[in-house]
Amino acid sequence: MKRLTAIVLLALSLPFCVHAQSGELARLRSQIDSLQTLVDSLRAAEPIAEALAEGNEVPAVAPRPMDFTPSVTDSLLAQWYRNTWNRDIAAPTPDLDSLRLTSAVSDSVMVRRLAAMNPFFALPFNDVVKNYMIVYSEKRGVAMQQAMSQSSYYFPIFEEVFCCYGIPLELKYLAVVESMLKPTATSRAGAKGLWQFMYRTGRTYGLQIDSFVDERMDVEKSTDAAARYLRDLHRIFGDWPLAVSAYNCGAGNVNKAIRRAGKKDFWAVYPYLPRETRGYMPAFVGVMYAFNYSRDYGLEAARASVPSQVDTFHIRKNLHFKQINEVVGIPLDDLRYLNPKYYNDIVPGSGGTCTLNIPFEWSAGFMGADQDSLYSHRATEYLSEQVLKDIESGKASSSGGNARTVYTVRSGDTLSHIARRYHTSVSQLKSWNHLRSDRLSIGQKIYIY
Repeated sequence: MKRLTAIVLLALSLPFCVHAQSGELARLRSQIDSLQTLVDSLRAAEPIAEALAEGNEVPAVAPRPMDFTPSVTDSLLAQWYRNTWNRDIAAPTPDLDSLRLTSAVSDSVMVRRLAAMNPFFALPFNDVVKNYMIVYSEKRGVAMQQAMSQSSYYFPIFEEVFCCYGIPLELKYLAVVESMLKPTATSRAGAKGLWQFMYRTGRTYGLQIDSFVDERMDVEKSTDAAARYLRDLHRIFGDWPLAVSAYNCGAGNVNKAIRRAGKKDFWAVYPYLPRETRGYMPAFVGVMYAFNYSRDYGLEAARASVPSQVDTFHIRKNLHFKQINEVVGIPLDDLRYLNPKYYNDIVPGSGGTCTLNIPFEWSAGFMGADQDSLYSHRATEYLSEQVLKDIESGKASSSGGNARTVYTVRSGDTLSHIARRYHTSVSQLKSWNHLRSDRLSIGQKIYIY
């Protein structure tokens, strides 16, 4: 866009030679008119694109085109990054192979900073890595500041678990790449939680996933599963960059890339990795760089939205968040934020001991509350047998969601079979359940609304 605008402005400013042939003059004017028309159309489309990016309705009559000064034109790429990447849903970072981003920080400074980080594996500096370093340190300011604020709560948990399994502490930055440290993040493919576990992988590593609980969104248990998964991948490949790549696309895809490359080296297999995986390792380096040199880029942690201290209690009876809120006074938002693994605001303690996290300042009030009064408070309304049955069948949701049916996949089931049974389409099922392929796992939950 910038180059096109410059061409038009340059062409318009050139004085035509009075001796130019009339045919050549007409041809040049025609080209200029065509370029000017294209620029005008792009100017007119910009407000509409901004409205769509912000989730607003597009006006019936397009607004008057904005004045594209050079500074405005230069800022369009940065605006695109903000509109495209500052999303609430976890999504892989776009491929930056074809871009060459520039920074006021020189290459020599970046190289020196990378070396000073003293990571657990060699960090080569190339155009791809440089792009991601610039993106996370300069282009994603708001998102990174929010992640930095959350890191004060999550990173100590990650580090404690990683120490137990003997894996590099720097791998904590993977959670930033995966979810920007949002415990309820959900990808278009259906991966969930801080560590973006798919259903099959989560179940393989012992995470409970049912109508009441999804431990992919449990901070401690999902981190423990992620640590074991990363450890297993490193045992397979003997190389952390390859293990990190396999975390994103699976060991099978990395093995396939190694066979095609003929080498067991990340940059050798890079061209043969799935497109969405190629940037995963460079993005990890970019995040680690941005966190380590945040002050140099003016990145400051946003105001933390998590309590500084949290207490954990064992619950052995069914308990609704609204019971806790109405008897003890703990805000519902705090309960939901600290316990994202519980669907429908219910701690299903009757099915086995469950944990409940509450802000430290409410611990005394929770312990001092009469237990009989707490568990019996409006129990017939919040925890009746019918309510629990409806939740298990997916017919109702106490958190106010749309009515849904939960189908458990059995041997031989296909999406087309399930779609016919419930009078819907395969594409609708895939949309409801964030599925990218038709592949199903026995025991997997399929939601039909």
